[in-house]
Amino acid sequence: MAGATGGMACIFRRIWLLSTSGGIPARSLKVALVVGTALNLINQGDALFGPVPINWYKLMLTFAMPYVVSTYGAVAVRWHADESSEPEPRSST
Repeated sequence: MAGATGGMACIFRRIWLLSTSGGIPARSLKVALVVGTALNLINQGDALFGPVPINWYKLMLTFAMPYVVSTYGAVAVRWHADESSEPEPRSST
């Protein structure tokens, strides 16, 4: 059971390292700002430009989701690239 926990810790550490390196945070932030702004204008235009109160929870979530999705995509690409670049085990024939 301890081996499984150690394996999961290793996976989470790898995900953390991939998601916080190589320009991913900055790129994801840019995506979140552009996409989040567009989505907030669409979804909360009445609140932003009218008398309806702003739903701050929705506003923050609308910026957070593009950040998470962009980061996930970048990590998935790097994860796959790392696995593809690993040498194949040689057969013992």
